[in-house]
Amino acid sequence: GRPLPVDWDEPDRVARSIQRMKIKHAVLTSVDRDDLADGGSIIWAETVSAVRRLSPGTTMETLIPDFRGITDQIDRIVEAAPEVVSHNMETVRRLTRQVRIQAQYDRSLEVLRYLKANGVNRTKTGIMLGLGETEDELYQTLDEVRSVGVDVVTLGQYLQPSARHLPVQRFVEPEEFERLGAYARTLGFRHVESSPLVRSSYHAERHVH
Repeated sequence: GRPLPVDWDEPDRVARSIQRMKIKHAVLTSVDRDDLADGGSIIWAETVSAVRRLSPGTTMETLIPDFRGITDQIDRIVEAAPEVVSHNMETVRRLTRQVRIQAQYDRSLEVLRYLKANGVNRTKTGIMLGLGETEDELYQTLDEVRSVGVDVVTLGQYLQPSARHLPVQRFVEPEEFERLGAYARTLGFRHVESSPLVRSSYHAERHVH
């Protein structure tokens, strides 16, 4: 259905919640708002600023959509200056249109490249395994995300959230996660999280440094 209008009080509510809970590291994310002229980038930036104002000692990761690759919108995230900016590739090139219907593999790579090229200190991406990809395709994806300067990568097992979602094609053995993690480290990623239960926010507080 049609998304609800933007709640412009949300940045302050989020910031007050973080302050009240004395959170030291916050991971912020959102739904895609391609229906908005700004892609939701303004409220994103206002939320980061509100958290910074009320909790100056709190570090932040922003897990963002691709903003359709529109650089003016991405610039608002860059200018808000969260410590980590994350955009998930989710899967390998061959499966992207099946897994991420509105997304484009190369556009996501370009978003990650643009973030790093424009001064983001830590960039991060996540990949799900078990959707039908091959191990060689995963190595290729790791090569490509590292080539655009990504600092942190997470690799975890895909689990089907509901009957409406794509089914799991395979449960990946821990040994494969170990091989992929070892390979990623040889590429020079600052942080690598690779095991079946890893999710994109796993050990997120470590990824600031």
